[in-house]
Amino acid sequence: MTIEIKDLEHIGEAAKEFVAAMDDATVFAFYGKMGAGKTTFIKAVCEELGVEDVITSPTFAIVNEYRSSTTDELIYHFDFYRIKKLEEVYDLGYEDYFYSGAVCFIEWPELIEELLPDDAVRVHITEQEGIRTLEF
Repeated sequence: MTIEIKDLEHIGEAAKEFVAAMDDATVFAFYGKMGAGKTTFIKAVCEELGVEDVITSPTFAIVNEYRSSTTDELIYHFDFYRIKKLEEVYDLGYEDYFYSGAVCFIEWPELIEELLPDDAVRVHITEQEGIRTLEF
């Protein structure tokens, strides 16, 4: 599937379309260059899922935990940009998150590719002339 985001004014519509396409999948791996809009889009998706907390990139914490105010379900947001060794991810207890049944949004999954569940949805974000394209 492909979703196009022409500008930030339309990111909510794109998030709504993405949520409708999530089906029963729980692990979403977001690929894209620095500045492609991964965090911004994940924030919009979390808001669409009912998260009322302040949503920020978990670059230093590695994982942020949110709870949907509409469904009371947990949502985990990972940023593996600063991971140097896979041992750090093992120490984090990644399996407890990835296989919990909770929704997991992962930034920089290429750094932990071998640990991703087989059924993880791979979302590629590209930017060209201000227009973001998501393919999954």
